[in-house]
Amino acid sequence: MRVLALIESAGHVCYRYRLNALAWDLAQEGLFLEARPFGKGLARIADLLAARRAEIVILQRKLLPAWQLALLRRMAKCLVYDVDDALFRRDSFSSKPQHSTDRLGRFRSTVRAADAVLAGNDYLAQFASVFTHPNRVHLVPTSLDPGWYPTAIHERIGSQVRLAWIGQSAMLPSLAASRERLTAISRRLPDVTLWVICDALPNIAGLRCELRPWTTDTETGELAAADIGISWLCNDLWSLGKCGLKVLQYMAAGLPVVANPVGIHRKLVVPGETGFLAETPDEWADAVSRLAEDPVLRSRMGTAARRRVEAEFNVCRLGPQLAGLLRNLVGRHEATHPKVSASDTCHFEPTSGKWAR
Repeated sequence: MRVLALIESAGHVCYRYRLNALAWDLAQEGLFLEARPFGKGLARIADLLAARRAEIVILQRKLLPAWQLALLRRMAKCLVYDVDDALFRRDSFSSKPQHSTDRLGRFRSTVRAADAVLAGNDYLAQFASVFTHPNRVHLVPTSLDPGWYPTAIHERIGSQVRLAWIGQSAMLPSLAASRERLTAISRRLPDVTLWVICDALPNIAGLRCELRPWTTDTETGELAAADIGISWLCNDLWSLGKCGLKVLQYMAAGLPVVANPVGIHRKLVVPGETGFLAETPDEWADAVSRLAEDPVLRSRMGTAARRRVEAEFNVCRLGPQLAGLLRNLVGRHEATHPKVSASDTCHFEPTSGKWAR
């Protein structure tokens, strides 16, 4: 059974973790994933027409113009929409207001056109359910394979610990926005270093930052060589759509996490068990200092964090679930759109002047 994914690019983080990571498990169930990056201009028409050759089409993240969505809906036997961000709003650092009538309208139309919606978190699932029957919306959290991640060995103490932040350069503003908290940490631990696993560095005065160039081959090892993972989200509606990939990566690498209590952080970070939720600069400094001075605590929390990923956010568990969902979707389509065999076709009988089977 062919599954066509219309995506931003093969290297896009959302495709790598939400679809490609599940490709093996889908294949074991007879569902073969093919990714097709969206072209620009007239080339996109060919991408939309390609949908007719697949049993299932997964549209990932895109908010298409009305005519393109209509063409895709006409071509696709079963259309699935995968969403892992609050795409119906502008992001936290946009110079324009977060509310966008155009984005919201396209999102509403896409959700209504889809046979199923795969939502990356509870907030996105609830929002999508406003525009379609709730039975069509399925919670499919971002997942990863813990086997890809070596685990941290917690030995460093005090200012020698390494903080880690991983993400795309587009997300660096969120790291820079947490500068007051990071500066408070550096005052408490003067020699602490922040490893930025990315392709650029933020400008944070008073904090020693070290760029660790991101690659698919080295990202997991870089995380395992750190001691504490950090994540910060703006307290706004856009952030409620974030699905916490970086936090899951920290946890898979056996790192305790320090994050602010916003959105997905509240679900992923269990205070006192897998890390700490901190709001003010002093709270951040307290949380990091406590972990820095106690490698045994870091090890215990890191172990609990990894176990949680293995149990709840593991591709080995979510892959078969998604395969079952997609198979059921195709089954419902075939039940309502039965194939017409040659024996079932009607023909015209000239002698009687009537149509007959």
